[in-house]
Amino acid sequence: MTGPGKANDLFAQIPKSKGLPPVHLWNPEFCGDIDMRIARDGTWYYLGTPIGRKPMVRLFSTIMRRDDDDYFLITPVEKVRIRVDDAPFVAVSLEVEGQGEQQILRFTTNVEDLTEAGPEHRLRVVTDLQTQEPAPYIHVRANLEALIHRNVFYQLVELAVSREIDGQRWLGVWSHGDFFPIGLEP
Repeated sequence: MTGPGKANDLFAQIPKSKGLPPVHLWNPEFCGDIDMRIARDGTWYYLGTPIGRKPMVRLFSTIMRRDDDDYFLITPVEKVRIRVDDAPFVAVSLEVEGQGEQQILRFTTNVEDLTEAGPEHRLRVVTDLQTQEPAPYIHVRANLEALIHRNVFYQLVELAVSREIDGQRWLGVWSHGDFFPIGLEP
């Protein structure tokens, strides 16, 4: 399932409607792997070449689903596996509304998804055990996350406040009344 026409075939099967397609309701048979990869920086590749058409990337991003640790492009009649190096999206900008516990953090991804951190869209930070480098993520939709771009993470660090959790001092940010720890206070 790796021929050059495969991506165009998928394109033709996507129902035309406003909003996101209901990929959670579609359960076609698995058709195999397609030579499509999403790099850690959010660049989409097809047959080893970057996909330069942003509207095409956006459209493909709307039919993505994650089942367990695998990522798929899903249509009502076809399901193909793709490779994702880290997270399928990258949060590239942050808008802050309000302050303190009433603050709202609104993220925009590289595929133009808008996500507000809160009870349904959790922020989390994973620290690499060897390098101690943080990798921050925000839940975007369904079972899909965005890696928060380094510049956006620096903005979060600037907004961070201290709070004690289980006897430890954490730096974190508020959004929609929830506190999201981003690192232990030095």
